[in-house]
Order: sequence, then C-alpha cells, then structure tokens
Amino acid sequence: MPDQFDNDELLNAGGKVDLRALAEALEDSPDDQDRPLSVRFLLRNDVRKRLDRYLVDRVPFLSRTSLQKLIRESAVTVNGRVPKPSTVLREGDEVIAWLPPPPAKDIPEEEMPLDVLFEDEHVIVINKQADLIVHPARGHLSGTLVNALAWHLRHRSAGGLSSVGRELARPGIVHRLDRNTTGVMIAAKTDTAHFRLGHQFEQRTTRKRYLAVVHGRVEPVADVLTFPMGKHTTVRNKYAVRYDETGKEAVTVYRVRERCEDFSLVEIELRTGRTHQIRVHMAHLGYPLVGDELYGGRVLSVGDLAGSAGVNGRSPREPIMSRQALHAALLGVRHPISGEALQWQAPWPADLRDLIELIRITRRPERFTPSGAELEI
Repeated sequence: MPDQFDNDELLNAGGKVDLRALAEALEDSPDDQDRPLSVRFLLRNDVRKRLDRYLVDRVPFLSRTSLQKLIRESAVTVNGRVPKPSTVLREGDEVIAWLPPPPAKDIPEEEMPLDVLFEDEHVIVINKQADLIVHPARGHLSGTLVNALAWHLRHRSAGGLSSVGRELARPGIVHRLDRNTTGVMIAAKTDTAHFRLGHQFEQRTTRKRYLAVVHGRVEPVADVLTFPMGKHTTVRNKYAVRYDETGKEAVTVYRVRERCEDFSLVEIELRTGRTHQIRVHMAHLGYPLVGDELYGGRVLSVGDLAGSAGVNGRSPREPIMSRQALHAALLGVRHPISGEALQWQAPWPADLRDLIELIRITRRPERFTPSGAELEI
C-alpha cells in the first residue's frame, strides 16, 4: 500500500516533492507567513529505512547532507517528536517536513536606508518604510528589502541572511508586509533561526498589532471577524471574502481607539495571516482603509478634512497619504535560540501621524480603550 501524503499539490505522480509546485505555493503564501511549507507523510508499510534516506527518496532536489541538516535543525518531526537522521521508520509513522527551496544565486546587495530596531547574530528586526517591496519578484528584481538587508549585513553588521528561500530570492524572510504597509518585520540570519521563527508564525504564537485609519464610524467598538478569504474571481493580485471551497480561515480582531462620524482609528490583532487580510476584512464591513483604492478607500488631501481654507497654513490641495493607512505597530516573538520573549514597537510613520493629527484637529474624535487594547495612542 502506498504512503499517504498531505499537501498533495506539492507532489508529483511518484509521491516526490516537485520543486516547481513548491515555488508556486511559496509565491502564493500569505503575506505574514513566508515560511517553509510543510509536507506530511504517513507510512503505510514497515519500510525499516533511516529517516534521512527516506527523505532523499521523497525530496529529490535536496542532498542527503542538506536533509540531515534540516533534521538537526528541528525542521522534521516523526510522530510529533524531533528525531535523529538515523531514526528508523516503521509502518504507521507520521513524518512532517518543512521544506525550503535549495540555495541558488546570491542576492544583489544595494545600499538603502534601514531603520534597525534590534539585531544580534541570529535575527534582525527593522521598521519597514512605505513603498518598499519585501523581496524580489516578477518585475521587481532590485530595490527591495532583501537587497537592502544583504548590503547591511555585509557592510554594517556581521553574518548574512538564512539560505531558506534563496532560490525564490527571499532568503531570511519569515513573514511579509504589503509594499505600502509600514512597521515591524523580523528576518532570520541563520537557517535554525528561520525554521524556529517559521514554526512560531505557523502555530500562531506570535503577537501582531496593527494601526489602521478607516473610512466611517466603526461599530461596534470591538469585534472578531471570521470571514473566509481567497483570491478575487476576476482581479489579479486582489483578494476577497470567499464562502466557496477556495475560502481559507481568516480571523481578525479589531478594537476602535478613536472614532468620529467619517473616520475611525482602529487597533487590529491578527490571529491568521492571509494576504491583504486587514484590508479585505475592513472593506467587507464597509470600512475600507483610507488611501486603499484597491479595496474602496480614498486618497485624502488636506481639503478633504479642513475644507477649502486648509488648516495651519497648509493648502487644501496638499495630499496627506498616498497609500493605505496601515502600520504594523507591534511584533512579539520568542527568540529562536534563547527562547526569551521579545517585543518591538515601531513608531508611527510621518504620513500616518499627520493624518491622525489632522483628524483630531478637524473632527475631535471620541477616544476608547477597549478590553485587550495594547497600543499607546
């Protein structure tokens, strides 16, 4: 009887992991879970084969040495436990492997400004700026965060990015933010750190808080949104609430911090990490993010808030934000090596701060501190 597999879309007809399918799956992975993908093998026969040799048969693009390294770095489990490469497999054993693409070309280094919040020999945490793509992709092979990190780690720091994901030009990238979303991001400098952080994101033990300014008076003051999500049926690179078989679990907790008739400042806690999750969920409620034209929001000028006279000497035609008003304000993880609980907060970017201050001046919003709110407003 043949073995049983999970993540069948990653396997070819012979039950081996297909590199092309793995690459496509990683390209479609959620923004904040750019982690290695897992494959589950349930043995139907008493193969009496070493774990490393079994995986050589199933993962043909990785060498036995590479697979032994994955096993030692806790990227493979057998029956829920961390095994040794020499562990002998038997009928009924469950093997789960988190698979990276194999290493390939080096990433071009580019000197770019980076706001580093924390760094040691294992990880680097940055406050991502707006209009910055996280990693090279179709049409954007340079000018990304990965290019900037590669330069920083060679010239101003020590070490480099992990090799996990290098073939897809995303070494070290454990999670992502949209191009025009600012805030806290963590990247791994070693493979061990990458896999262990990836486990935390997959198991939803990280802590993530965002700030968003949305159109409308959000009610109620706090709620849990559970709308399933998938790709938009007609618009490429857009996502939507989907109640069919393509819809995947998506859970967002929002808490209103300031509110007036036409705008709300919302603290958002992510329980899952679907692509564009906050933007889709808030738009589905009828409260699109300010500046998020893809999902129904509007780009605002000073005059939209202050009228034709402007305010504080500012012209009514002056734009306030040219992007979605979304900021990853807080990230908490356990250090992948020491296990210490760590947390970072990124200060508000200038354009978001400007927008919030103008709303306060012109609208005098009501303020709230709902149960569970954490961010200082």
